Amino acid sequence: MTKVNKVLFITQEIAPYLPDSEMSLTGRNLPSAIQERGREIRTFMPKWGNINERRNQLHEVIRLSGMNLIIDDTDHPLIIKVASIQSTRMQVYFIDNDDYFMNRLEATDENGNEYEDNDERAIFYARGVLETVKKLRWQPDIIHCHGWMSALAPLYIKKAYHEEPSFRDCKVVYSLYEDGLKQSFEPNFANKVLMKGINKKDLANIKSPVDFVTLNKLAIDYSDGVVQQSEHVDEQVLEYARQSGKPFLPYAADNFADECNNFYDLLGGNDSDEKEE
Repeated sequence: MTKVNKVLFITQEIAPYLPDSEMSLTGRNLPSAIQERGREIRTFMPKWGNINERRNQLHEVIRLSGMNLIIDDTDHPLIIKVASIQSTRMQVYFIDNDDYFMNRLEATDENGNEYEDNDERAIFYARGVLETVKKLRWQPDIIHCHGWMSALAPLYIKKAYHEEPSFRDCKVVYSLYEDGLKQSFEPNFANKVLMKGINKKDLANIKSPVDFVTLNKLAIDYSDGVVQQSEHVDEQVLEYARQSGKPFLPYAADNFADECNNFYDLLGGNDSDEKEE
């Protein structure tokens, strides 16, 4: 049986960098609890524009920054920053880019309007995390994705990055939340997602327009296990996850960290060969 030692969290929100919410508190408390249980963790989130860099002591990691990611034929510089939550001894990596994150909030602007380029922001974030993990030369056993911003990570891990040493043997977990997007992505979303290793056949289940339900279904398709993180989740998404035949962890109000910890072992135990440290 494979022992799960390393867990990567690709998260949309983490407290105290963002106000307390179900997702931000999970983003803080779950990695910390998994770390306390003896596993090695890495945690990522976007560097949203409302995060105060000085107060939270963010600083750029020069050796990890400097790469350009091409999305829709346009180069976008990848900037990596890091900070620590001292009370939990947890280090957080931030994915940053002037076009997608500087002076910009999460899904919506100050007036509550969803950003038209949320699709590209999600593409940039997922690819940015994976490129950074490659540079760290770190090999997670489990990758746990939280929030719509992480929904494309399972696809990229399983198709575009599946031969990379950092991701070759990992299992992907996707958490389902109540909060999501209200508007659909642009009609050419599928073309923007394409890159080496991903072709149109891999996106056959994407029907335009791509809405929040479709985005979650795509994440489920390429995940190894699914977690119901919120008590109330879109019923279409929940039923799709249940019918997928993949390991499913139902909502657990109590002892969630223990439930998740055991779920990681369940997924890790699907491999027959012991992984070397």
